[in-house]
Amino acid sequence: MSEFTVKILSIEKITHDVNKIKIERPVGYNFIPGQAADVSINTQKLKNEKRPFTFTGLSEWNNLEFIIKSYKDHNGVTRKIGELKPNDELIISDPWGAIRYKGKGTFIAGGAGITPFIAILRELNNKNKLAGNVLFFSNKTEKDIILKNELYDMLGNNFINLLTREKNKDYYFGRIDEAFLRTRIPDINQNFYVCGPEDFVQNINSILLKLGAKTDSIVFEK
Repeated sequence: MSEFTVKILSIEKITHDVNKIKIERPVGYNFIPGQAADVSINTQKLKNEKRPFTFTGLSEWNNLEFIIKSYKDHNGVTRKIGELKPNDELIISDPWGAIRYKGKGTFIAGGAGITPFIAILRELNNKNKLAGNVLFFSNKTEKDIILKNELYDMLGNNFINLLTREKNKDYYFGRIDEAFLRTRIPDINQNFYVCGPEDFVQNINSILLKLGAKTDSIVFEK
């Protein structure tokens, strides 16, 4: 797999622990919305510490974009990335990933698991093909919701938020469980796109299969 050294163009904090990072786009570098790349920081100490991050920009943009959550309780790569500045360098791999749009359906995301869906939803919106898609987005608190305003502008009432650690009259309180999905999915014969922590994905997939979803209709990173 090829590697490319690129400069950071800008870093913008979009929630209390999430940054939007724009970087140079290597010549001829192309990706499909939903794909990711292995990323490391170009220093002697960290260049081999690779982590996967999903492209959140669109394939026709001049630059590449990542939205990355920094876990400040760990002295790891995501925390270090959150401390970088413009002109610092990253190393990125060729694009890879199994999350690709197959047609209308329900997107189910937990926390930073929203990132593979951002580029997909942005592209569909640009092509006026977003109608009929629904997003269930689970977060701990309101302040954790990534791109809340943009997602609402795109999806309207088909953007459904759940909070697991904060009660707020504007949002559902609780987890995305069997009872919630049973009442919120009128047609189980559709596509489902699932991303989040590993146990979140496994649990959602199990529930969807129990409700009658077909295995090949559930798209997730294997």
